[in-house]
Amino acid sequence: MNSSKIAFLSVMSNSLLVVLKIVVGVFTGSVAVISEGIHSSLDLAASLIAFVSVRISKKPADKIHRYGHGKVENISGTIETLLIFVAGIWIIYECIHKLMNPEPIKLPFLGILVMLFGAVINFIVSKIVHKTAKETKSMAMKSNALHLLTDVYTSLGVAISLFLVNLTGWYVLDPIIGIVLAIYIIVEAYKLMKESFPPLLDASLSEDEERVILHIINSHKQGFIEYHNFRTRRSGPSEWIDFHLVVPSYYNIHKAHDLCDRIEQDILRKFPDSEVLIHPEPESERKETSHVEDYT
Repeated sequence: MNSSKIAFLSVMSNSLLVVLKIVVGVFTGSVAVISEGIHSSLDLAASLIAFVSVRISKKPADKIHRYGHGKVENISGTIETLLIFVAGIWIIYECIHKLMNPEPIKLPFLGILVMLFGAVINFIVSKIVHKTAKETKSMAMKSNALHLLTDVYTSLGVAISLFLVNLTGWYVLDPIIGIVLAIYIIVEAYKLMKESFPPLLDASLSEDEERVILHIINSHKQGFIEYHNFRTRRSGPSEWIDFHLVVPSYYNIHKAHDLCDRIEQDILRKFPDSEVLIHPEPESERKETSHVEDYT
C-alpha cells in the first residue's frame, strides 16, 4: 500500500472518530470528551494536509521548482505541529473553565466506550502510518503518525478520568486530566517542530548522517587529494549532498568523472533518495583558492 493510500486511511479513520467524540461529548457533557473531539478534528485536518502534501511532494522537478517539491512535506509537518499547539492551548482553556464551573457527567460509560474505541483505531492506524513514514522518510506522514499516537494516549487518559469520575463523583477530575493531557500534547508538538521546521531553512543533516557520508568519501581518499565546501540539507524525504573534490592535476576528465561516480554510488547505497553533486577540481586550481575548508 503506497503512502497516498495510507494517508487517506488516516483521513477516513479520523473522520469517523471526530463525529463520534463530539456527539458523545455534547451528549454526556464531558469537556474532556469534547476536547478529544476537537483534538481529533485537528488530527483530521493534519491527515488531510498530509494526504495532499504527500501527493504534491512526489511530483518531479519542473521549470519553476527545479529542486522538486520535497519541502512541501516540511511545510505540512510544521503546519500540523502548529495545529497541535492550538489544540493543546484550546483544551487547557476549556478545562480551566470547566474546573471553575464543574458539572455532572451523563452516562460516563458511553464516553468511556467511545474513548477506548478511538484509542484502538488510532493505535492501529498510527502504527501503519509510522511504518510507511519510516519507509518513505516522509515528514508529513511522521507528523501524522504522532498526531494519531497522541490521540491514543489522550483517549485512554479521558477514559480513565471518566471512570474515576463515575467511581468517586469528583467532577473536577475531568478537567484536571484534560489539562495534563493538553500539556503532554504541547510538549510532543515542540519536539516535532524541532524536526520539521529546520529543513525549511536548509539546515544540515544530523551529525550522525554527515559522519556516515564523510566516512564514505574518505574511503576513496587514495583517489583524491582533499575535499571542501561540504554541504548537506534535507528536502522532504530526500537528502541533498554536495562538495568539491580536489584530484591530481594529471587526471583526465574521464578518470575524475569515474571517481566521482564511485563515490556517488556508495553514498546512494546508504541514502537511496539523496541527490549528490560532486564538483571535481584539479590540484593546480585548488592551490589558487584562498579560502580552505578541509573536512578530511
